[in-house]
Amino acid sequence: MVVLTLAGFSSGCGHGNRSDASSTGSAAQASKTSTGGSGGDAHRSQPTHTPTPTASPSGETPEPLKDGTAVLVSCASLDYPYATVEVRNPNDRDAVFTMKMTFKDAHGFTMITHTAQVPVPAKGTATHRAAVAGIGTGRVDKIARCEVNPGARADW
Repeated sequence: MVVLTLAGFSSGCGHGNRSDASSTGSAAQASKTSTGGSGGDAHRSQPTHTPTPTASPSGETPEPLKDGTAVLVSCASLDYPYATVEVRNPNDRDAVFTMKMTFKDAHGFTMITHTAQVPVPAKGTATHRAAVAGIGTGRVDKIARCEVNPGARADW
């Protein structure tokens, strides 16, 4: 068993006085008098209690981010070797989302997997252009479809 004894803590009234449990009224009054009336006295004693924190708009912990959504706008082609994806943010603050998509051939084989972090404004959308890279320009015509994971993970 642990027993703690507390002694010598002030009442925290903010007037600069420090009174112990053993102090008398005159000692407390003398302490008030010694700090003077000016609010800028550097020798004023500080309250030793911990105030209960109060919620304030600037100090609140933000709610966890909700995941967004990703929607394919257009797939890559020979004329335009990029897929365009729109990422939506359901949150009340700006966030960065990870979206994932794949470029597939006519047989369903994944030719390229593309993952990107996309910054999106609060309650807004952002367009991401995913380049067809790594398969060579001669193989872009082999892309039959693009698939986008509809869930965009909220990162930060």
